[in-house]
Amino acid sequence: MAGTSDKAKGTANKAAGKVKEAAGKVTGSTEAEAKGKAQQAKGELQKGKGDVKDKLDK
Repeated sequence: MAGTSDKAKGTANKAAGKVKEAAGKVTGSTEAEAKGKAQQAKGELQKGKGDVKDKLDK
């Protein structure tokens, strides 16, 4: 499972991004909200990269 590390990092980035986005909404910080959304997107890409690696291993 070559993609396990990427999947774990992706999941962590998605979770951290959601927290940042929520904090930005609560505090009214559009910058923090945008950074949270960007981190979630990064997490999606990492997770996808892990999925591809796993498929290539098979």
